[in-house]
Amino acid sequence: MTDFNRSVLPDAVRSNGATPNPWWANAVVYQIYPRSFQDTNGDGIGDLKGITSRLDYLADLGVDVLWLSPVYRSPQDDNGYDISDYQDIDPLFGTLEDMDELLAEAHKRGLKIVMDLVVNHTSDEHAWFQASRDKDDPHADWYWWRPAKPGHEPGTPGAEPNRWGSYFGGSAWQYDPKRGEYYLHQFSRKQPDLNWENPEVRKAVYKMMNWWMDRGIDGFRMDVITLISKHLDSHGRLPGEVDSELSEGEIGEEGYTNASPFCSDGPRLDEFLAEMRREVFEGREGYMNVGEAPGITPERNEFITNPAHKELDMLFLFDHVSVDQSPESKWDTRAFVPKKLQDRMSRQQEAVRNAGWASLFFCNHDQPRVVSRWGNDADRESRELSAKAFGMLLHMHRGTPYIYEGEELGMTNAHFTTLEQYRDLESINGYRQRVEEAKCQSAESMMAALALIGRDNSRTPMQWDASRYAGFTPADAATEPWIGVNPNHVEINAAEEFDDPDSVYGFYKKLIAMRHNNATVATGEWNLLAADDEQVYAFTRTGGDDTILVVVNLTDKSAGLPGEVAELLGDGVAESQILLSTYDVAHGVRSIARGELARWEGVVIQL
Repeated sequence: MTDFNRSVLPDAVRSNGATPNPWWANAVVYQIYPRSFQDTNGDGIGDLKGITSRLDYLADLGVDVLWLSPVYRSPQDDNGYDISDYQDIDPLFGTLEDMDELLAEAHKRGLKIVMDLVVNHTSDEHAWFQASRDKDDPHADWYWWRPAKPGHEPGTPGAEPNRWGSYFGGSAWQYDPKRGEYYLHQFSRKQPDLNWENPEVRKAVYKMMNWWMDRGIDGFRMDVITLISKHLDSHGRLPGEVDSELSEGEIGEEGYTNASPFCSDGPRLDEFLAEMRREVFEGREGYMNVGEAPGITPERNEFITNPAHKELDMLFLFDHVSVDQSPESKWDTRAFVPKKLQDRMSRQQEAVRNAGWASLFFCNHDQPRVVSRWGNDADRESRELSAKAFGMLLHMHRGTPYIYEGEELGMTNAHFTTLEQYRDLESINGYRQRVEEAKCQSAESMMAALALIGRDNSRTPMQWDASRYAGFTPADAATEPWIGVNPNHVEINAAEEFDDPDSVYGFYKKLIAMRHNNATVATGEWNLLAADDEQVYAFTRTGGDDTILVVVNLTDKSAGLPGEVAELLGDGVAESQILLSTYDVAHGVRSIARGELARWEGVVIQL
């Protein structure tokens, strides 16, 4: 267990309810999207050797854990989230020996490695799925196979077992002529759902997880893990199947019903997660497991992450990153309203006040760049200020912060203008489904939505320097990067910011150091202030006799200091009380004195 970058939290400090405090209670996680991080062989795709070559940069930043998006063998239909062999590395990224080298070199620097794991579904090219296509094979019940609806020709429209739609567009059912039945896929048709009701499936998954843990990794981030338990009727039928006791709901604008209410947080989820804990993690030290949790409420997060229940350490909730989307469709985007973000993050914080733990994130491989989504990337000053404001807001909350590659530089959305520039399956399928087939959204508004929240916005190559391909791949490489490099890499890159203490990178180093060295920032109680303010998000963090005030203007306009905050500060603050500012210490003192925060101004104050 490493404490290379961190002070160890004393047991007198309460974190998630565990005793002793878990090592990750004051850690910071950095997510790497390997395909886009660093290419060392000139093929335009990042690789494991590239990650190893950048470990000193990550150690300098001060992070503790590196979470790698999938590098397993895969057809790459969904960029590796469709796994065909869990116990091998895809040649795109290197070899198992490269993985072992990365682990060894990371551990030398006090960095832990957490691997992304997808066990709600596999690739349709996985040996398990190929075997299950034979009804007489022992794997026949490892996936959700169902016959065509009675009275319909198998493989024709309307013959699907129910009317569920896929999250990636079209039906959630795919007909397989070899087996003569349909299989369920909540995502791509090349991502069939595993049947976790089958204990043999679970045993195989746990065996594979133990193989990786024994190899030396430090835990897993588990993709859509809260979808593994489906709601079934008393006869084992899914909602909407013939004679099922459960209704599948209303048909939506795209022509399908929504599977989410019946596949999220199912009745056996706690049982499965507790079993996984026993079979994989019990008796091990120094690991971390975090689950991606679509459909999970903050209150359920408290239960699942409560150490007394022995399920998962952390979950990624999504209610706060959907504040600019309609409930009906993520592609129906709305203007960002700071108050909505405050409401949802407050609920998450309140839910884990007494037990459990929060994951803190705005960006990841499935989310756009926050500085473009909710901030202002129109010019350098606005970009840097808003990047710092959202960074401060996130990292001053209680929980474990996650930084997505390039977030520490203030990297922006891709600003693509044509569908041909996109590589993401969800985006391309979504356009075809909504614009061309269902005709429920105009081409113009869909392209605007893709430019704002499409997943490829976070997947453009890491911007290391101002060279032709941003230092991601050699400037003279014969093959261009797999996705376009953001042209603004000339101004926004690690080489430009690395030695500048006033850069976004320098600001993130300070945020990380505060998390490591200040127990109040790491675990102190969280309390909201000025709950009705439309521009300013303010709260305190308290540990024993120590109190820190965080106040952030989340708009591009100046904002009055909320009365509740002004009253708390009394006659103002001294420079020595300002722990961090998105401008500078003197500016923060002046702003507090006049009772007005400048645009994107955030201040952390020692009370």
